Amino acid sequence: MSQASTPARILITGASGCVGQYTTAWLLEHSDADLLLWLRDPEKLSAIPADHPRVKLLVGDLRDTDRFATELATVTRVIHTATAWGDPERALQVNVVAVKRMLSLLDPDRIEQITYFSTASILDRHLQPLREALAYGTEYIQTKAQCLKDLEAHPLAEKIVAVFPTLVFGGRVDGTSRFPTSYLTEGLAEASKWLWLARFLRADASFHFIHAADIAAICGHLATTPHQRNSEPGQGAVRRIVMGQRAISVNDAVATLCRWRGVRLTPGIPLWPWLIETLIRVLPIEVNAWDRFSIRQRHFIHEPVTQPERFGGSSHASDLEAVLQDSGLPPRGPISMRLN
Repeated sequence: MSQASTPARILITGASGCVGQYTTAWLLEHSDADLLLWLRDPEKLSAIPADHPRVKLLVGDLRDTDRFATELATVTRVIHTATAWGDPERALQVNVVAVKRMLSLLDPDRIEQITYFSTASILDRHLQPLREALAYGTEYIQTKAQCLKDLEAHPLAEKIVAVFPTLVFGGRVDGTSRFPTSYLTEGLAEASKWLWLARFLRADASFHFIHAADIAAICGHLATTPHQRNSEPGQGAVRRIVMGQRAISVNDAVATLCRWRGVRLTPGIPLWPWLIETLIRVLPIEVNAWDRFSIRQRHFIHEPVTQPERFGGSSHASDLEAVLQDSGLPPRGPISMRLN
């Protein structure tokens, strides 16, 4: 809990999203902070009572930052989850321009900490920025890489904690959770339909994942304890935290999903890089420069990665089986084209 004599005043952008609602719910339960929820559509608030006495809604687009200049000048903490992708111009305006404008409207004497959400895709194994992300990433990747670069030189840099989620699960595939369903959880049902094929393949690749409830626990801890400046050697003023559980291989992920759905795993065909390149050439698959980099990279792993345990908590979903249990994906259910 905040050490201030009066309750903290925390701004959460993207508050109607999956991570935004998990984080808001955590703060309502574990703190006495007043919460300003910046969102575009209040109707999307499913887990948070809009009329809660500690909640105030700021309804508007992130690009209309100046509308809330008065409120921004009063906050002590910011948790910035809002983002944009798809349209390059909108991504630039939301992910770079609006962020810097928002920071300029904070009171530098009042603000204690800014938790800024980026993506682990722009960092290498050792949490250093990938030059490829800025050079030829997607509009989302490029703008996140550019914003991190700009924040390192920002006057408030020492008060910024940049958090880098890995693959995010959250909500339930059947829509019964009060929380929104993340894109990754939504994709579990579709992925299950392809297990009949995936079980025959093997890939030399690995990745991290994290549940939105665990992201909320980490961000909640950061927002309710005294801010710590970055002390990591070889980094800039902005503190970097990659949020993820221990790395899992693609093969282990497929095996876990097969066990969960009752699909028999078979001896597999290795997907060697040359085979992937051949398939790209033969099949009508569009691959851009960032896709090719990702195929070559294969192992999207980082050291260190952070879970709630780092701050004395416990993970909501520490392994993929726990994620599947939480997701509502039925075990051993019918799958299109299933083979036994």
